[in-house]
Amino acid sequence: QVQLVESGGGLVQAGGSLRLSCAGSGRTFSNYMMAWFRQAPGKERDFVAAITGSGRATYYADSVKGRFTISRDNAKSTVYLQMNSLKPEDTAVYYCADRTDGPLLRAWFRPTYFGSWGQGTQVTVSS
Repeated sequence: QVQLVESGGGLVQAGGSLRLSCAGSGRTFSNYMMAWFRQAPGKERDFVAAITGSGRATYYADSVKGRFTISRDNAKSTVYLQMNSLKPEDTAVYYCADRTDGPLLRAWFRPTYFGSWGQGTQVTVSS
């Protein structure tokens, strides 16, 4: 497990873009699969996107596919979430999380399967 700190959230108009960052720690950052989740007020924490330790494979929730891009820079121990064409329904607190590296399987993208979590960063999209 590593310590994770999210940043980059803020207020944006519908159709706009934001780039979130999640800074990790340690030289073993590349050993971890990383993922983004989000939680809107009164809602469950939902999966958004995941990326393998090497960065060679990604997986997205249907709701964000084609609009969001997850990437990582292991030299900087950082994972990113580029969010384009934002919609009001994207409004939520966004969290990054890690788990032991492995294949990206849809059934595994549940909060229970992830270890360390950041503190979250608020994204608000106005219409």
